[in-house]
Amino acid sequence: MNLYEPRFNADRLHPYFIRLVTDENYEPVKDVILNWADGMDGRKGELIKFIDEFQLSFNSSLWELYLNAAFKYIGFDIDYSKESPDFCLTSKCGKVVNVEAVTTNNSRNKDKSYYDSKSISESTSQDNKEFLDESTIKLLGAIREKRNLFIGEDKKAHPYSSLEHVKDNPFVIAVAPFDNHLSFTQNNTAINRVLFGIDPPRQNHRGELVRDDVEHVIKKNGTKLDVGIFTNDSYKEISAVIFSTTGMFGKAILQSKIDAMVRATKYREYSKKKFLSNKRKNKIGQSVKRLSKTHEIYSIRYLIGDLVAGSDVHFCHASEWHESHIDGLHIYYNPYAEIKLDKKLFNTFQITQNSFDIKNDCEVQIHPDGSLVSRQVMTSYEEEIA
Repeated sequence: MNLYEPRFNADRLHPYFIRLVTDENYEPVKDVILNWADGMDGRKGELIKFIDEFQLSFNSSLWELYLNAAFKYIGFDIDYSKESPDFCLTSKCGKVVNVEAVTTNNSRNKDKSYYDSKSISESTSQDNKEFLDESTIKLLGAIREKRNLFIGEDKKAHPYSSLEHVKDNPFVIAVAPFDNHLSFTQNNTAINRVLFGIDPPRQNHRGELVRDDVEHVIKKNGTKLDVGIFTNDSYKEISAVIFSTTGMFGKAILQSKIDAMVRATKYREYSKKKFLSNKRKNKIGQSVKRLSKTHEIYSIRYLIGDLVAGSDVHFCHASEWHESHIDGLHIYYNPYAEIKLDKKLFNTFQITQNSFDIKNDCEVQIHPDGSLVSRQVMTSYEEEIA
């Protein structure tokens, strides 16, 4: 696949694509992304369109490239002869799963000024609630669009549901947020709102963690959009949603091993009894540990029933950091799906498992100890990268 031979005038090319093809520092990153593309040249009817999108819009194609490598990492075979949805997967046990990929993008995604320091500064100073509301609206819209393609609500001649390889098999939407310079910092906050209708836990006046429900978000024109779409049967055509804020350009940079600094957060969880058995080493509250001159860990631990939970925030050089290709990946199962996704297919230790318990009317989110929550990469050549 010839991703890097420009097919358009320079003024039309995406800033990240220009960075890849003009800055020799990123040569190793180009090799990583080509490895992610392995097999995708089998999409004969879609190949040129895909390359064009990579050069002009970048984000959506990069997300598909990341997913291509992720599905192989998990152990799926991919049938590239099926051009839609984006991925037709077959598990080791012979089960077929169809996945449609989508990204949320800023309206100025192709505008070079969007990537200058002024625009980035404006994003980082944005009110957190405004940012979260906008991200929620964008993600909900992207999922709705792909669900409509599945059922044919957009008057598509051949909706996905009519395709033989899709019928009677799970349909999954894989979505990643690229709509804001802060998108990679949101962890799973916005997608939790979209699918489960919940906000992050907060401490009440007694210091207890409580959860707030969210029924809708309001667009700037006053329109109310219902959220919590996996808490009812409104999106029963979707079997599951795959989500990540770490399957971005920063993942390729880390795999390339070029010079960079990392800021990453990992979730931590222990049994209360085991944690408190070593009070000299383990402490409730905040602590700082220096592993080297270039590696510090800022930790927080708090009690939740019989568990001790918290996070480790790492600041280190890329040479001191390791994450797998699927670290940071989430999967959300729809309990109301007409065709349910077998949870065993994506149940690896590194993927956070999210579902909704209809009987008890609550979400069930299984974050493995050490799972990647968020991560940013800073190279010595450019500004902060997702």
